[in-house]
Amino acid sequence: MQLPGPGVSRRTLLAGSVAAGAAAVLPMPVLAAAPIERFPIWPGSPPGGEGLSVRDETVKRSPDGPPDDIAWPRVATPMLNVVPPAQPNGRAILYIPGGGYARVAVGREGSGIARLFAARGYTVFELLYRLPRDGWAAGPDTPLQDAQRAMRLIRAGASKWGIDPARVAAMGFSAGGHLTARLAGRSGLKTYEPVDAADTQSARPTMVGLFYPVITMTEPNAHAHSKRELLGGNATPERIARYSAENGLPADMPPTLVAHAADDPVVGVANSLTMFTALQAAKIPSELHVFEKGGHGLPLNERGKPHPWPDLFERFARNHGM
Repeated sequence: MQLPGPGVSRRTLLAGSVAAGAAAVLPMPVLAAAPIERFPIWPGSPPGGEGLSVRDETVKRSPDGPPDDIAWPRVATPMLNVVPPAQPNGRAILYIPGGGYARVAVGREGSGIARLFAARGYTVFELLYRLPRDGWAAGPDTPLQDAQRAMRLIRAGASKWGIDPARVAAMGFSAGGHLTARLAGRSGLKTYEPVDAADTQSARPTMVGLFYPVITMTEPNAHAHSKRELLGGNATPERIARYSAENGLPADMPPTLVAHAADDPVVGVANSLTMFTALQAAKIPSELHVFEKGGHGLPLNERGKPHPWPDLFERFARNHGM
């Protein structure tokens, strides 16, 4: 299904922070917006929805924000937005937004971050994923089902989109960072029965970027809201350990970059420190950047100049197979 891409207005360029993975400030100049492809990731109903009556719902993230500055508190139809580059470099990024597992902060028309990386040649796939709170049979693994399926679809459609299936990164923000970390660390976990030929593809990203991520479910550093939405109010120690993304990292964990602001008042920087410590202990190629300021979100512009994090991500990606 084809949807026309929006014109890049001044309001779009100045919209919001990247705190939940939505539109952010773009460095100038910006290429004209490309048409966006948008499609469901499952050929029929998503797995584990028998007996459910979930309907897709959206809310505006701010009353005076642009029309596409939305979040999804209910997701019945997980989707991918495909933000194509004007000059493709053959590489792809799966972009996983946040929302505390209570909603998914992604629009229909391509976020500022997606358009930034598309302007650099990447084909960017933004994921709208299902939420455990809606009662899907897989519970806390429901978002992981969608992330695994998305990675497989990207690789299965590599020739269509003109990308190298060996060069597919993933980046996640806030609770989307937790999902991205689980995708990277649990890419081989069977979370659903194959539904078509796309499911023969690997779900392992080439490399990953985790930005101000929710990581641990253990106290005192767990992000309480994400933990409650993902695991419920009375999670057992075993369940907490299972869904703490720093635990049980496999030997084939993709190279991982972690970035956070030290003054983040929402998700404590200890989450990123915990993840980096675990990556180093597992001898996974990894890099950590802690910025003095940024709050819950790293901007694309800081004091009128580009923030370094996109360049740092690209540098790390180039060094590790992208």
